[in-house]
Amino acid sequence: MKVIEYTFTIIGLGMLVGAAFIYRSTDLFLAEAIKTEGTVVELVQSQSDDSTIYRPVVQFTSQNGQEIEFVSSSGSNPPSYSRGEKIEILYHSKDPQNAKINDFFSLWGGPVILGGIGGVFFLVGAGIILVGTLKARRDEYLQKNGTTIETEYQGVELNTSLSVNGKHPFRVLTQWLNPSTSELHVFTSNNIWFDPTSYIKTKTINVFIEKNNPKKYYVDLSFLPKLAK
Repeated sequence: MKVIEYTFTIIGLGMLVGAAFIYRSTDLFLAEAIKTEGTVVELVQSQSDDSTIYRPVVQFTSQNGQEIEFVSSSGSNPPSYSRGEKIEILYHSKDPQNAKINDFFSLWGGPVILGGIGGVFFLVGAGIILVGTLKARRDEYLQKNGTTIETEYQGVELNTSLSVNGKHPFRVLTQWLNPSTSELHVFTSNNIWFDPTSYIKTKTINVFIEKNNPKKYYVDLSFLPKLAK
């Protein structure tokens, strides 16, 4: 889980930095770009995710009379432009070969897509880290300040709702009859990445609960061996 959460966070952060770099680069390009009219002379086909993408080949004349032809970095299906269509383009006088079509996707598609994917990766990774950190703090608080109760050991279950590399963690189940309310409470331990069944020799397990609130609890499994890293 540590590998997953930090991998997602680092990948997401890297994508966000990349998106910011592309955004800044485009912003600088627009500050000095020259507008002119170009003509779509051809549509180039390329494969992307089992579909055909059409990218326009544009021809224009620069300020110094040089005939320039370039292939747009962005494409679509169906094609956004047709052969012979007149479109507005942007270029630098010192580097006219790196011209761009003056539309939103050609200019901002890269940072928007990269930033969107990066944002999802970062939020997932950071969210897992945040949830884990808050839970660890709550568990630590309950161990120090919670009320200790003795619960009956019920067994071990596989947590099929969570899977990492095709493996599910285990959880220890206990129960306790609240003498004040005559309500039966079932407690579930944190996830354990090995089967603890053979190491549980006792019929009772301590659980730390918040005073007068058994819904907030921590199952004490400190007697189990630690999993080697």
